[in-house]
Amino acid sequence: MIDSPYLTPEHHQLREVVRDFAEREIKPVAREHDLTATFPWKTVKRMAELGFLGAPWPEELGGAGMDYLSYIILIEELARVDASHAITVSAHTTLGTSPIVNFGTEEQKRRFVPLLASGKVLGGFGLTEPGAGSDAGATRTVAEDRGDHYVINGSKVFITHGGVGEIFVITARTELDGESRGRGITSFIVTKDTCDLEIAQALGIGHAAELPKTPGFRAGKKEDKLGWRASDTRALYLENAIVPKENVLGEVGQGFVNFLKTLDSGRIGIAALALGIAQGALEECLAYTCQRRQFGRPIASFQGVHFALADMATEIEAGRHLVYHAAWLKQTGRPFKKEAAMAKLFTSELAMRAAIKAVQLHGGYGYTTEYPVERMMRDAKICEIGEGTSEIQRLVIARELLGEEIVQAA
Repeated sequence: MIDSPYLTPEHHQLREVVRDFAEREIKPVAREHDLTATFPWKTVKRMAELGFLGAPWPEELGGAGMDYLSYIILIEELARVDASHAITVSAHTTLGTSPIVNFGTEEQKRRFVPLLASGKVLGGFGLTEPGAGSDAGATRTVAEDRGDHYVINGSKVFITHGGVGEIFVITARTELDGESRGRGITSFIVTKDTCDLEIAQALGIGHAAELPKTPGFRAGKKEDKLGWRASDTRALYLENAIVPKENVLGEVGQGFVNFLKTLDSGRIGIAALALGIAQGALEECLAYTCQRRQFGRPIASFQGVHFALADMATEIEAGRHLVYHAAWLKQTGRPFKKEAAMAKLFTSELAMRAAIKAVQLHGGYGYTTEYPVERMMRDAKICEIGEGTSEIQRLVIARELLGEEIVQAA
């Protein structure tokens, strides 16, 4: 049991449930899905049945009604075994669903959230563009007001669930003044069919035939990635896409402000995911170094191994406090922007250090796919990039410490 002042007996019980599921149902298939880069529809269906895809949402919207710390524990425990499954839940929940829960009208919540919270369809978040990554205010996707609808043209890249998802929140510029940058960006809800329609129909998950689809909205080719290979990542294209006014999410022109709030929450989720990778790497090392023998004794008996394991465990404990504290601040309605950035910065870089040490301690075996530590090393790297690079996290923290005017003047 992980002792923490933030956790209740219910949190510990949930951890055991998720850990048991991950060990029994995800661990046996994680390597194959990684090697073949195939989306794990069968285990995603099981996660939906267990309520994982709607963990923090109220029961009246089809969710499981868990608190935010429970959701963070869920992500951590999934990532301990496989980061691709963890990012499936995290991206779907924080990026695909939370903007509708937080900024949507009551009608939008009733129409879209039950489909997402139940896991009947997957969701995603279309923000990043070919020319707008860290500089998200440089969005070039344009939405033209045509009376009762908007016509949207542009593209988004590196979108989790870009192919498999059906409901997306995307951003587009509704004010064409190039000097306005972040101002004049609006959020929209757009929909399409999953690219795995035949599989989804056979399994009874991932597709809602009754959901009206957005004309002119489609996914591009699947990205062939270093890590998170079982997670679906693609470009999204809006080509004269017709979006009705009732699909505007939040106030017109407030999309930039709203997606920054969404990313603040998303950083806690990625921090939990990175923490789970680090914890999984440590546990693999503990098991391997106790059974692997060199010079007539287990390599765990050597002082150099002691030091490596001790450093990993200490940093993981520090990272866990950062993540749980940020989650607790959010859950209790306190400001958490700085703490979320700190947690994401520390644990994402920790995951990379821990995975590299894990490969080193496994020796030549660690460089093969026979052991999961090489997958963990590949999966860890994107945690330093996605939902704000480490450099962006440092900027966020500095702005909170010094004030934005001083940071910008520098």
